[in-house]
Amino acid sequence: MTDTIVIGAGLAGASAAWHLAERGHHVTVLERTTPANEHGSSHGSARIFRYAYPEQVYTDLVVRSKAGWDELQRVSGSQLIRSTGALDHGDIRNPTALARVLEAAGVEHELLSAAAAQERWPQFRFETDVLWHPGAGVLDAGGTVNAMLATASATGRLDLRTSWPVARVDRSGSGYLVHSATGETAEADGIVVAAGGWLPALLGELSLPSAFLAQFPELEVRQEQAFHFPYLDPGDAGADADPWPTFISKSHKLQTYGLPGGRDADWRGQKVAQFNGGKLIDSALQQDGVVDAANRRALIAYAEEFLPGVVPEPYAETTCLFTTTPTEDFVIDRVDNLVVLSACSGHGGKFAPLLGELAADLITGSGSVPDEFRVGAETGATA
Repeated sequence: MTDTIVIGAGLAGASAAWHLAERGHHVTVLERTTPANEHGSSHGSARIFRYAYPEQVYTDLVVRSKAGWDELQRVSGSQLIRSTGALDHGDIRNPTALARVLEAAGVEHELLSAAAAQERWPQFRFETDVLWHPGAGVLDAGGTVNAMLATASATGRLDLRTSWPVARVDRSGSGYLVHSATGETAEADGIVVAAGGWLPALLGELSLPSAFLAQFPELEVRQEQAFHFPYLDPGDAGADADPWPTFISKSHKLQTYGLPGGRDADWRGQKVAQFNGGKLIDSALQQDGVVDAANRRALIAYAEEFLPGVVPEPYAETTCLFTTTPTEDFVIDRVDNLVVLSACSGHGGKFAPLLGELAADLITGSGSVPDEFRVGAETGATA
């Protein structure tokens, strides 16, 4: 019998498998389709890596996570983060407050006026002060999942099972018996559940205590959409071009984010999306991949007003899943020998190497997690 079963082979699950295998545990990963598949939250080659958060705890955790990224890139021989720097602006985003958090964390940054930022980055338009921190970048989500699983596999202690949709988990003696929707079973001493957008549908089938479930925060699943706008200057396109910064813009007009698109968008433009702009669905099972026309119009209007360096007509578009809690905090907690690892909330990708470390600490009893991530915690994180 394997030591630990990990349910889900996205960024969180692959990270848990990597850390557990590196610590000498035999790990079985059960993935409903294939690792980093397009129906989950960990596909594609372009996610934002950044340090700027309103809450000190998250910025400090990014600093800690960066050490994990460096180690993963070293052992895998893969470049998983492309350096771009990041711009934060907008009256709701509050660049001055973000600068104070970065200062406390020792993260290099600069606070500029709108005019000074406009002069430095004429491809953007700003209405407020702007926070710049050069240590940010773009992470390769799909490449990271593959690197983690390959590194875990190299230990000889990983069993990856694809096309294995988990239906329920039962207690079995001192361990657990996992059942697939197709009648297969797998048994282990411990479980890490990293099911992403499928967690709402699976939560009641995990043999969790009723008191734990009663305190579990409500999970909101959205089918978000992102649009790729081509660069106006052809010299900005291509894998070898000097990349645009990533950005987060939060104002009363619209809350958006953007980043250079990766290889899956041919490196041709800026990927732009609206925070919580997608439709609500009960779980990942209900996604249909259809882009909302009204959201497309809103992002085109934003590009016309605030991104003078792009052609305001998307050449590509996509959907993805955001699974969030009411506070946008992660849920990472243990009951008996089962760990729920739900670190989505639209901002979990940058923490990927750290998430597996935290899950491994919990399942082995060798460490803990921030109180904010425990079931029943009452905080107010914002992305």
